[in-house]
Amino acid sequence: MEDNLLDIKKLSVHYFNKGNITKAVENVDLSIQKGETVGLVGESGCGKSSLALAILRLIDPPGKIYGEIKWKGRNLLNLSSSEMREMRGGDISMVFQDPFSALNPVFNVGEQIAEVFRVHQGLSRKEAWDNAVRLLGLVHIADPEQRANDYPHQFSGGMKQRVAVAMAYALSPDLLIADEPTTALDVTMQKSILELLKELKTTILFISHNIALVSELCGRICVMQDGRIVEEGRTVDIINDPKDAYTAKLVNSFREINLDINRS
Repeated sequence: MEDNLLDIKKLSVHYFNKGNITKAVENVDLSIQKGETVGLVGESGCGKSSLALAILRLIDPPGKIYGEIKWKGRNLLNLSSSEMREMRGGDISMVFQDPFSALNPVFNVGEQIAEVFRVHQGLSRKEAWDNAVRLLGLVHIADPEQRANDYPHQFSGGMKQRVAVAMAYALSPDLLIADEPTTALDVTMQKSILELLKELKTTILFISHNIALVSELCGRICVMQDGRIVEEGRTVDIINDPKDAYTAKLVNSFREINLDINRS
């Protein structure tokens, strides 16, 4: 469709090792329209993260990407490395699973966010720093002027994840990929990160093994099993009437979690 930001056709990601082939993603079709929040859900190891990394062309050898990844009509697999570097951050950005490894322990968080503005927009150190402080306030870090001077080890897990969201959102990307951003957090922190993502009001691909969290945030769900999309549809339809047996198991496993997932 013309409104689609992202159109993925027949996407496969294979890893080669000593003559063996691991098919992490196999013949996946996926589209995302501007303004949508789409959930990609499935158990660990089903290929969700490989799909996300493929979108950003971050699959390193011995991995290989096949198929078509169209972003606003351009096939990302045909772009040069420099063109992809320009695309990352400004057009498509990603919040990675582990905020502990995403942040550099030897630089304060303000410097790490400010670097995004210096590298991509050529801002002065003061302008970049002011933007970093603004972003920390945007993601609800209290006293952002002071906390910008703190180092990652001085932040809780939930606060680190907020900093990671701020870095990913720094350049106001058209698509934000959030790859298991709540995995290491307690239930209260998970809720707060979901609320934060809602506030950003951008197009989001939200990846998780937890269908209850996906259901709370996303209007549409794609269910992934063994590298393939086995079911896709509106959240309310998937939750209330799953067609695939695997999807039904996922839904039933989280029935006890009291979330408002029956919205239309």
